[in-house]
Amino acid sequence: MHDYENILIVGSGGREHALGWKISQNNNVKKVVYANGNGGTHQNIQILPTEIDKLVQYAKEKELFTVVGPEVPLSLGIVDTFNFYDLPIFGPTKSAARLETSKEFSKQFMNRHSIPTSEFKVFTDAEKAIDYVERINFNAVIKADGLAAGKGVFVSNNKTEAIDAIDQLLNKKIFGPASEKIIVEKKITGEEVSLMAICDGETFMIMDTCRDHKRVFDDDLGPNTGGMGSYSPVSEISESDLDYISDKVFKPAVNGMQAEGNPFQGFLYAGIMIEKQTGKPFVLEFNARMGDPECQPLMMRMQSDLFEYIKAAENKSLDSMQPIMWKDKFSTCVIMTSKGYPDKYETGYTIRGLGKQPENEIMIFHSGTKLNQDNELVTSGGRVLGITSLGKSIDEAMNKSYQIVREISWGDNQQHYRTDIGRKGLNSDR
Repeated sequence: MHDYENILIVGSGGREHALGWKISQNNNVKKVVYANGNGGTHQNIQILPTEIDKLVQYAKEKELFTVVGPEVPLSLGIVDTFNFYDLPIFGPTKSAARLETSKEFSKQFMNRHSIPTSEFKVFTDAEKAIDYVERINFNAVIKADGLAAGKGVFVSNNKTEAIDAIDQLLNKKIFGPASEKIIVEKKITGEEVSLMAICDGETFMIMDTCRDHKRVFDDDLGPNTGGMGSYSPVSEISESDLDYISDKVFKPAVNGMQAEGNPFQGFLYAGIMIEKQTGKPFVLEFNARMGDPECQPLMMRMQSDLFEYIKAAENKSLDSMQPIMWKDKFSTCVIMTSKGYPDKYETGYTIRGLGKQPENEIMIFHSGTKLNQDNELVTSGGRVLGITSLGKSIDEAMNKSYQIVREISWGDNQQHYRTDIGRKGLNSDR
């Protein structure tokens, strides 16, 4: 068993900031360093998440336990390389990460293991895809096969929108190689919920419910983004719903990956749609890592020691752990973005309004921030900050987050955020 007390977090987003913040609360952890981190993660090393050989060298030298945040290094085989050198790392191998990195693999895997998902077809030819869309009698969701930073999904409300999405992906190749192949699937209508499990290759432990807000504008309007905010828990998901999802989604996924010779160790994310008419859950997608921004409220609400579960999963002893404990509170995370995101936006603005240290039930998780030469915090990406609060109700958590959000700005009104994060949960507080 690896028992290291210094941790390396690979990545630079709000998810990585939240993971490092939570792991640092373990009494035996002395130091958490980030590669390459952001303006809010102070122990940063200047190695990119994709520079795997350099990360191996650094982790070996400093005797670090590594936790991988984002999908790109996973898709490049960072875990396989660390395993080769017998360095402790938490995350799935390159071939296990195909549950996220190839939508085609993922959908066919779900079919093989009877995991509920909507019907689909795979296309590389735009004309054939358009012909199919013209013939079907349902609205379609068009997805790029490969990684597109959470932006490769187009939910259409009519044939014109579907055909436009096919043109963008297959003809214009807006995501490069990631959109050389597309999935056209039947649109399921209902309420979405994000569920994540810690997996050790053989067993798994599901974390509490969360809901992401993907569209850029209020009321779920505008294009998809990497996530504009989230809240936890999702009260309308009952214990019996969770048992059903555990049994019909996570169990066959973990068993199926093991049976196919790709045991899944890491955070397994299932995006679930609870169908309106039937109440039946369908898997929209699997991700091979924690969701962002779902990670932030989950880390705020997690009572148990995250690092103990990660260590247990890394050495395949998760079944010896007690169920994860959660604070009996609600949490909301409001993402503040650069104006214009997810399209064109400007960076380099000094961030104002962060001076007042918020109370202990509020955390500001950084993503697109960095320190400039004058040691000022400036914007450096599309999604900039995640203002995350705890409250006795969704209402209280929302109010706390938005109070802080309104105090923060950069440039001449260059910030953007949704004003309705958590509103869906207002009528169903538990």
